[in-house]
Amino acid sequence: MLHCFIVDDSDIIRKFTRLIFENLGFRVSEADGPVAALERLRTESPEYILVDWRMPDTNSIEFIAKLRTLPLEQRPYIIYVVTENEPHEIKRALAAGADSFLLKPFNREIIEMKLAEIRVTA
Repeated sequence: MLHCFIVDDSDIIRKFTRLIFENLGFRVSEADGPVAALERLRTESPEYILVDWRMPDTNSIEFIAKLRTLPLEQRPYIIYVVTENEPHEIKRALAAGADSFLLKPFNREIIEMKLAEIRVTA
């Protein structure tokens, strides 16, 4: 079973995203910020990590770079989740180690299309 890890400070976004991925057959873990995420990732090795672009007291780009230094069992596919289509910020996230981005708001169909896109490029 594929594992998706959601890092977002919004309870509502985490629950909504969890439901989508669980309905697609994923095991889902979540954290409300980088500190909790890094703690959980000591024992978990997800295939996908969704990182919100803006969380309180956090630089998400630096967090993505830190994720890439973790000694995980496998290299996770990191999706940078944004609410604005800011090309400069997206480029910075990709340079820091994100593999792709996803624009909010999203739904199950959009997630399915993103996962299909990932499979094609893999």
